[in-house]
Amino acid sequence: MDIRHFTCINCPMGCPLSVTIDENGQVIDVKGNTCPKGYVYGQSEAVHPTRIVTSVVPVLHGDLLMVSCKTSQAVPKEKMFDVIQALKLVQVEAPVHIGDVLIDNVANTNVSIVATKEVQRT
Repeated sequence: MDIRHFTCINCPMGCPLSVTIDENGQVIDVKGNTCPKGYVYGQSEAVHPTRIVTSVVPVLHGDLLMVSCKTSQAVPKEKMFDVIQALKLVQVEAPVHIGDVLIDNVANTNVSIVATKEVQRT
């Protein structure tokens, strides 16, 4: 048996979690959470951690030089650097609207990169 320790990031409380994993890699217990979200986070973080990636990309002919963006959903933690590398190759043309897909299926994750800010054309 293995016990892993995490700090829950689902809310500002930052509960200290202890997750017990059996010999087969299955979560058998989560302790320390004060809400159900912490329990689910502990299970996920122990066996398949994911993260939302946020960044900015350059905008051509826009009233701003960069537009903020993020993954449309969490990606596997081990794919984060692949996502960041893909973002380095992107430039978008203004106008850009919140929710516009800037990259579809980034780094073969089946997740899109979407704009999180409006940029008008100059």
